Amino acid sequence: MRKFAIFTLVALLGLCVTGTAIAGDKEECVAKCEAAVKMMKDDFTGALCEINKKDGKFVKGSVYVFAMRGGVMIAHPMKPTLIGRDLSSLKDKGGKEFFKEFVKVGKEKGSGWVDYKWPKPGEKDPSDKSSYILKVDENYFVGAGYYK
Repeated sequence: MRKFAIFTLVALLGLCVTGTAIAGDKEECVAKCEAAVKMMKDDFTGALCEINKKDGKFVKGSVYVFAMRGGVMIAHPMKPTLIGRDLSSLKDKGGKEFFKEFVKVGKEKGSGWVDYKWPKPGEKDPSDKSSYILKVDENYFVGAGYYK
C-alpha cells in the first residue's frame, strides 16, 4: 500500500511538472513571436539575421522562432535548408498541409495555434508539435512551437 501511495504521488508530481513545462513553452512561444514581430517592424533585416541564429534571442531550448512570407520560409534557426523554399504543399506524416494552415491562420485570424507533426532538432522521426503563428503584416508572419 505504501509503495502504491509513493508511486501515485510521484506520478502526480510528474504530471504537474509536465503541465507547467508545457504552459511555460506556450507562453514562451507567444512572447518570442511578439518580440520577433516588434523587431521585424523596427529592423526587418536585423530581425531575420537574429531569427536565423541557433543561439540567438529567439531560441530557448526546443522553442525557436521561424519567419515566412506566405508559404516561403525566410528564416529558420534549426533547418537553414528550408530558407527560400515554398513549403505550401508540404504535408506532415498524417497528411496535414500545416504550412498552408500557418498562412491561413496568419491571414484570417492574425494569430493562433496549429497542431502538426515535426521532427525535434537532431531527430528524424516526427513528434507532436503545436506552433503559435503571429502576423507581421499582410505578407509576413512568424511562428514558434513546442513539442507535446
